[in-house]
Amino acid sequence: MAGGSPEGLARRLGTTDAVVVGLSAMIGAGVFAAFAPAAAAAHGWLPLSLALAAVVAYCNATSSARLAAVHPESGGTYVYGRRRLGPLWGYLAGWGFTVGKTASCAAMALTFASYVAPGYERPVAVAAVAALTALNLFGVQRSAGVAKAIVAFVLAMLAAVVVAGLLGPEGDGPGWFTAAPGEQVTAWGVLQASGLLFFAFAGYARIATLGEEVRDPARVIPRAVGIALGVTLVVYTLVASAALRTLGPGPLARSTAPLADVVREAGAGGLAPAVQAGAAVAALGALLALLLGVSRTVLAMARERDLPGALAAVDPVRQTPRRAEATVGVAVIVLLLVADLRGAIGFSSFGVLVYYAIANASALRLSRDEGAPPRVVPVAGLVLCLVLAATLPAGSVLAGLAVFAAGLAVYLLRRRPLQRLG
Repeated sequence: MAGGSPEGLARRLGTTDAVVVGLSAMIGAGVFAAFAPAAAAAHGWLPLSLALAAVVAYCNATSSARLAAVHPESGGTYVYGRRRLGPLWGYLAGWGFTVGKTASCAAMALTFASYVAPGYERPVAVAAVAALTALNLFGVQRSAGVAKAIVAFVLAMLAAVVVAGLLGPEGDGPGWFTAAPGEQVTAWGVLQASGLLFFAFAGYARIATLGEEVRDPARVIPRAVGIALGVTLVVYTLVASAALRTLGPGPLARSTAPLADVVREAGAGGLAPAVQAGAAVAALGALLALLLGVSRTVLAMARERDLPGALAAVDPVRQTPRRAEATVGVAVIVLLLVADLRGAIGFSSFGVLVYYAIANASALRLSRDEGAPPRVVPVAGLVLCLVLAATLPAGSVLAGLAVFAAGLAVYLLRRRPLQRLG
């Protein structure tokens, strides 16, 4: 399959391409907003929450990278769960990822549109999804090229925020590892903030999900995941430091546009429009990465007949999963037209943690000859994923459980006719 085939996807992505895809997913619109709700939960202990989120991300990334090197196929944890734990666990991972991230695609498209065309969010969001879906149909290399331009612009904007925040005047609020008068920091709050911040790291899964399109996956995927995660951690640490120094935990928690507020408070208000543009472009990059990841999971599930087999078709010329990509694009557009998604995707956060819990459980089944990570890594990743999932807001947990219960019902209903035939 090295050169691609009618049944497989072409291996066209090198290390740089894979790193950029991961960065475009991780350094998305979330970095422009995630620190505010996290600060509301952890207050001045935000750096500890960020460190804990990074530990969870490292465990998950290491497990995912080792699994992807052994199973270099499209589908990510859906494939690993099937191969290592059994069809049901793989199906649940794929179900949670596909349903949750399809809603996330729609929400990210609305986020982009709200920055560039307030008042016309839905038509602009639909146009963005249609354009990026068309781009993906022309091949993953072109998508990676666009992602490079997006990542470069967003990193430039974040660098401007960090420089302004660290060199400008310091805020008057309480410092790190403190709380404002009347506020109380709890272990639960620190854990909840870690859960909120973790999702800003979760884009490295896109690298593993595209495993069938990466050259020399056993070498490239672990390297790309490590580089992307390391760069993201450095960027987020610098951004959090600038935000806490300039605003303080209380104002940061209350901000609706924290990074724009950082440059204003630092005396660089002229940068605020550029920061808003960076948020719009970051949302576009995250949407592009999400569409790629969901379509590859749909392809993998269709190959195993957990979704209609027609979606497993691969374009013989461009060697892209055109039916899966087009179907995901249409599904996102339908959601944009009929649903109010701004408050309806809390289950996505819960689903991501369950997804990675299954990845870590799968990594525990790797042998030493297959490059198994030290056992403490997947064990810690599994436990921490479940702990952070439990600390999410109750509405998100209940919505997530409902989505997985619906998926289990679908799985059992589809298996019943097969059991009768057996």
